[in-house]
Amino acid sequence: MSISGEMRHAPIALFVYNRLQHLRKTIDALLANKESSSSALYIFADAPRGVSDERAVNDVRQCIRKIKGFSAVHIIEREQNYGVARSIIEGVSQVCQEQGRAIVLEDDIVVSPYFLKFMNEALRLYECDDRVISIHGYVYPVMETLPETLFLQGADCWGWATWKRGWDLFEADGQLLLRELRARKLTHRFDFDGAYPYTGMLKNQIKGRNNSWAILWHASAFLKNKLTLYPGRSLVCNIGTDSSGTHCSTTSLFSGEIADSPIKVDEISVEENKLARQLIIKFHKAARRLTPRRVLRKLADVVQRAR
Repeated sequence: MSISGEMRHAPIALFVYNRLQHLRKTIDALLANKESSSSALYIFADAPRGVSDERAVNDVRQCIRKIKGFSAVHIIEREQNYGVARSIIEGVSQVCQEQGRAIVLEDDIVVSPYFLKFMNEALRLYECDDRVISIHGYVYPVMETLPETLFLQGADCWGWATWKRGWDLFEADGQLLLRELRARKLTHRFDFDGAYPYTGMLKNQIKGRNNSWAILWHASAFLKNKLTLYPGRSLVCNIGTDSSGTHCSTTSLFSGEIADSPIKVDEISVEENKLARQLIIKFHKAARRLTPRRVLRKLADVVQRAR
């Protein structure tokens, strides 16, 4: 399907599969954003993996055909099962190629009423700044107060946005990324100074133990020394950590309050926020002390969208 046409706000690429109840919450939350009425929605609906998924997939497809409230709704129903990684990689590539930018969501992300405002304002502000690769809607629920917006090195995957110039840097070869991280002796920093197992997740992606496009996206951005803009207050909540996804475990570890007021998007110094990085490292170290290692390994896959 070809995507074309002008729009006032960045297009939204939504990826769905077989979780109807989650999808309804995601759509309702998007519609609570006043920008939704002037945003085009592109829904990429994956095909069932097997007979057991057919009914749930069909229920989702019936639902998305009735969605209204956006400037346009375009539905791309896959005829074969792509899996989450291929579906997102090809879908984001398509929207970015034809529209130049995309706001990306999966069917288990519930957003604040101010999510689209933040995304669109940040996309406009940093559109021509090659140091910035993406915008993210989630931030870890650290105990200390963060600045209104901040930059971190790399990229992320829970309610995010990018431009074609940013997505063009995506590298799908995990082995190549791992070799470069090792050659440049960056694995420790890549792992939040050893606080979070990103390198292990990349190794598992290479071995086929997870199907994470997101670890590839993060590593691609990290190795190019690109930055992602984060809000100081989270604008999204992932409701997929309830065991409904293939690799998901029930947890509230990453949950926090969703912002109930707009995030102010002003120009800030385009460099990694060292304090925010240290607070996130502190958060991960605390989680590691409180949570069994086997659970943390599962949660790592949840965070990286290895459904």
